[in-house]
Formats: sequence, C-alpha cells, structure tokens
Amino acid sequence: MHRLQNKPLVVACFLLLASLPVIAAPSAEAAETQSRLESEPGGWRDVMPPVDLKGWRRVPVPPGGELGRDQWHVDEKSEVLVCDGDGGHDMLLFDEEIGDAVFHVEFRYTRIEGTSGYNSGIYVRNSGDGAIWHQAQIGDGKGGFLFGQTVGSDGQKKRFNQQAADGRVKPAGEWNTVEITAVGRILTLWVNGAVTCRFEDCGRATGYIGLEGEGYRIEFRNLKVKKLD
Repeated sequence: MHRLQNKPLVVACFLLLASLPVIAAPSAEAAETQSRLESEPGGWRDVMPPVDLKGWRRVPVPPGGELGRDQWHVDEKSEVLVCDGDGGHDMLLFDEEIGDAVFHVEFRYTRIEGTSGYNSGIYVRNSGDGAIWHQAQIGDGKGGFLFGQTVGSDGQKKRFNQQAADGRVKPAGEWNTVEITAVGRILTLWVNGAVTCRFEDCGRATGYIGLEGEGYRIEFRNLKVKKLD
C-alpha cells in the first residue's frame, strides 16, 4: 500500500475538482418540436406548381450542363409534384428571389424493391444559375443535413458540409416533412420533428428555393413559404 506523502496537497486538489461545474454530455436525441407550419399557421404562401409548371424552371447540375428530358410534372389526381428521376441531374427552381423565410416541403421516394441510396435535395438562397447552392440533403434513411457551395467573405465560392448524426429521414415510401429557415446568415434545418443542424455562414442574403432531381422517383406536396420580416 502506498502512503500519501502530501495530504494537504491531495485535499486541496480534491476540493478544487469538486468545485468545478458539471458539464452534461450532449443529448443523443434532438428535442422534438412542431413544424413552423403547425405552430404558426398564418402568413404562408402556397407555391405548389400549376400543371404547366409556370413560375418554376429547370437548371442543370452542374451549371452550364445539358438538361435531360422533362422529368417534372404535376399529378392532378393526387395533387403532388413528381420527379420521375429519369431525366438526368437538375434542380427545379421557383422563379422568384426570396430573403429571410421558411420553406416547408413534404416528400416521399417511390420505393423500388432492391434499390438503396435514394437521393434528392431541397434548396434555399440559390443563385439563378445554380452555381451557388445551399441544400438540405434528403437521402433515404440518412440525409437530414445541410451542405453546398456558398459565397465566402472574399467573394469566392466556398464549400460547406454540416453533416448530422441523426438525419431523421424516413425510409423510401413514407412521407417526410422538412423546413429550412433562413434568417440573415443562418440556415436552420428541421426534419420530421426536430432541428438536425444549422449553418451560420450563408453568403447570400436572397436567392431561389428549389428541389432536386437526381435519378430517383420522388413526390413533393404542400410546398409553402413564409417570409420573415
């Protein structure tokens, strides 16, 4: 057995440690909250496209590339916007610049047996040509995070990725609800009941909202925007 050679020093160290504040470990589960559409039902604008998609336009990904066949259409019977997923990689942008706002989107992938890696995205504050883009990644069962290419303080393009531990996106075939809130330089992503991540250095004060087509059939409904003064 080892004897303590300096009891006063040991006691002093113990008292110092005991006086330090206890720092709780981060919670594994994000706090559950309502969507803004549920908690603030007033002041929303319906931006679902009409049958002819007037007010929306396709932009190739990457910018300047070739557009594939027209893969976007509105199913009047089910009242959903459909991307067939067989017309190449593009984004469908709402043709109006928007600043501080909440973009509410509901989506589901068409489940195909034996298929995995479903992939799509939701955009805010994009440039008109799609070279600057801020995307909520909504991959099947994963996704639920923000990434993209913004504008840095030097005016140059800057990549970012706010990978989330818990993406909260449901499996293909189930409906999901997503909201992206843009206020000043901060973008906040809410997915199926909780905030999954924040990006605090958005380099554009205004831009275009939009949806991505990237090789998987996906349906969108209840597209709404609430501007924040």
